Amino acid sequence: MKNSDLLLIIPAYNEAESIEKVVEELRRDYGDYDYVVITDGSTDGTDRICDERGYNTIHLPVNLGLTGCFRTGMKYASMKGYAYAVQFDGDGQHRPEYIRALYEKAREGDYDLVLGSRFIGLENDMSGMRSLGSRLIRLAVRLTTGAVITDPTCGLRLYNRRMIELFAWKLNFAPEPDTISFLIKNGARTAEVPVKVAERDGGSSLYINPINAVRYMLKMLTSILLIQNFRVSR
Repeated sequence: MKNSDLLLIIPAYNEAESIEKVVEELRRDYGDYDYVVITDGSTDGTDRICDERGYNTIHLPVNLGLTGCFRTGMKYASMKGYAYAVQFDGDGQHRPEYIRALYEKAREGDYDLVLGSRFIGLENDMSGMRSLGSRLIRLAVRLTTGAVITDPTCGLRLYNRRMIELFAWKLNFAPEPDTISFLIKNGARTAEVPVKVAERDGGSSLYINPINAVRYMLKMLTSILLIQNFRVSR
């Protein structure tokens, strides 16, 4: 049943250690938001936990990665008629108390995108590698778009109806900083609100491994500075 005009899209690939805690907190304390868990071909029992607990879930039979998982959620949001969709991690890092600020900011300024930022007004505890990567990507975004985005790597983001339709049916791009840069360059109205991000409840993160962190940073910089000039939406 659709109870809200806002949908939380929760990608979950092998999040058996955290998904129950994440969804139960939403159901208990934030029941005025709708949610859908997208289990991305998980092999650790995430699917079983969601079924046993009766969560609103879409099971992908194979792992499609973040792009396919997120786009599935956007198609669901489009078909159900949601006005807003929030990208919300299933690992416990994203805190639901900031959803209201994203939502109110979007409504206040009719923004296409509202991004959570760990660098606005709140002390953050990001490691040196993560902080450096975010700052370099922020510089690349500014050089290519003219926009000042303080935290382009934070994954807690809200999309309005126009963005929902775009990701659901036209853009087959990952919800990553290079795509945010592409959208801004193509006229998306964007704002930020301060957020804090928690440590993961379980599993592993891209940034745990410094080598992966450097690879990710280089990939994003190359895409923002070079590849996005050739990207098109259909």
